[in-house]
Amino acid sequence: MRRHLLLPLALLSAPLMAAEMRLTVEIPRLDVAEYHRPYVAIWLEKPDQSHVADLAVWYDLKMKDKEGEKWLKDLRQWWRRSGRSLEMPVDGISGATRAVGSHSLSFSDKDAAFKDLPAGDYRIVVEAAREVGGRELQRLSFNWPPRAAETVSVKGSHELGALSLELKP
Repeated sequence: MRRHLLLPLALLSAPLMAAEMRLTVEIPRLDVAEYHRPYVAIWLEKPDQSHVADLAVWYDLKMKDKEGEKWLKDLRQWWRRSGRSLEMPVDGISGATRAVGSHSLSFSDKDAAFKDLPAGDYRIVVEAAREVGGRELQRLSFNWPPRAAETVSVKGSHELGALSLELKP
């Protein structure tokens, strides 16, 4: 009888694997006369474009009198979906603008945005807007929780470079 109890106990003591996601966002080097780092909003949405959760907002936090917040509305899609209802800065979501290069964000099923997320199809949306520049929006579709390791990529055309989403069950 004792042997029959050992297997269930061994299974219970094994660590549970967590679903993970890593998003890499490239801010491209632009050859322009007046360069400003872009403001970037990253959020989670359903296929019908309904907002699920904000994941990151990069903007100029250090401007006098919170002047940087005034330009968040240039991230038009994000602003309409959730930005205008937020009181910035938001702990764990807002941060400083990023320099040229690749920047990674990691999430797991333990993070607030994914903890109680029902299984289904979703999209990560990345929107960038730059002073004296343009605006660009890209979407990466995925299924949550991931059933197998998968990478989804898309290439921006001007304000965003390569975007890559790595999923692990």
